Amino acid sequence: MVFLTRRERFNAAHRLFKPEWTDTKNFEVFGKCSNPNWHGHNYELFITIKGEPNLETGFVINLKQLSRIVRNRIIEQADHKNLNLEVPFMKGKIPTSENIAIAVWDEIEEDIVNLNCKLHCVKVVETENNSVEYYGN
Repeated sequence: MVFLTRRERFNAAHRLFKPEWTDTKNFEVFGKCSNPNWHGHNYELFITIKGEPNLETGFVINLKQLSRIVRNRIIEQADHKNLNLEVPFMKGKIPTSENIAIAVWDEIEEDIVNLNCKLHCVKVVETENNSVEYYGN
């Protein structure tokens, strides 16, 4: 089994909050990430797939195909956008790194499977100190 990882980047704004809570309660739970005027991150996204190399090409997946999937399904939707308001795959979700990783997985998994390999991990790096890895359910 070979594991292959592609890194992509996007910049996005978000606010961690529950609309049914007061601003005070949101601040108690989410801290400064609940700023009503939003805040942003320079996200790094690592997509790891696994599979056996194709005997003819030597590829588990053609990296151009993987990049195209991630760029079309994720980056073009999220880059320089507000994750709370503008990104369809985040609709109705609190845009924590955890929820972003799960949403990215759900958004690209079928495309990856259709290329005869499996999605292994989605890693979202929010800051130099914080990242999340999701391995599916």
